[in-house]
Amino acid sequence: MTRQHGATLVEFSLVLVLFLTFTLGLMDFARLLFTWNAATEATRHGARYAAACVDPNGSDGELLNKMREMLPAISAYSIAWNPAGCTASTCQGVTVTITDFDFQWLAPIPDAVRPTILIPGTNFSTYLPRESLRQDPYSATFCQ
Repeated sequence: MTRQHGATLVEFSLVLVLFLTFTLGLMDFARLLFTWNAATEATRHGARYAAACVDPNGSDGELLNKMREMLPAISAYSIAWNPAGCTASTCQGVTVTITDFDFQWLAPIPDAVRPTILIPGTNFSTYLPRESLRQDPYSATFCQ
C-alpha cells in the first residue's frame, strides 16, 4: 500500500487557490458594476443639478462637487447646453458627461493584466430635455 499522508492537504490547496481566484474575481466584477452604476447616477445627478441650479452662461463650479457625492473618483466632466450659447429661457436641454474618473481595481498585483475594456474610454452621459429645465419648488433646497 502506498503512503498518502499529504494528499488531502495538496488537494485542499489546489481547490483553495481556484476558489479564492473565483471569489476575488467575482468581488472585483461586482465593484466594477457598482462603479458603472454610480457613474451613471452621478451624471443623472449632475444633469439635474445643472438644469435646476446652473446658469447656462455662468459658472458651474459646484457641479463637480455634486457629482462627487455619488462617485468621489470623478476627475473630469463636461457640460453642454443645447443649443450652444442659449439662455435659461431658450435652452432645449443640457448634457452632462463624465470624461474621466480613477477606478481602483481590487487586484493587488501592480501592472497586472486587468480587464480594461469597460471603463477606460467610456463616457457616461445624461441628457435632460427642456421640460426638465423648469424651476420647481424643490429646486431651492436642491441647489443649496
